[in-house]
Amino acid sequence: MPGKKCTIQLICIIMGAGIFLAPTLGLCSKGKKQMSLDGGKNGVVAFNHHLHQAVVGDCMVCHKNFPQKEGALNDAKAAGKLKRKQIMNKTCIKCHRAKKKAGEKHGPVSCNSCHKK
Repeated sequence: MPGKKCTIQLICIIMGAGIFLAPTLGLCSKGKKQMSLDGGKNGVVAFNHHLHQAVVGDCMVCHKNFPQKEGALNDAKAAGKLKRKQIMNKTCIKCHRAKKKAGEKHGPVSCNSCHKK
């Protein structure tokens, strides 16, 4: 019969593995997996929502600016709560460039890399 210390270590290992594997397995994913965001005159932006959830890990990094519901980004822009490029320039590109500068795997760092006409 394993001792108390061994049991606690085993529980910690299982919990730790769960924290790292849950996003990969889609256990923490909410909303659509893929989205097409209105990119204005520059065309649609294909957005892998679940990938960003796994990488960022905190929904509020983006959703502090708009609610977690379908169409919320466009609704917030239409209501004047968000500027047209606010999220892309202040959140997306900023994060991608920071990851690139740190030598980490990163997303596109230029506008034309995301927009598809």
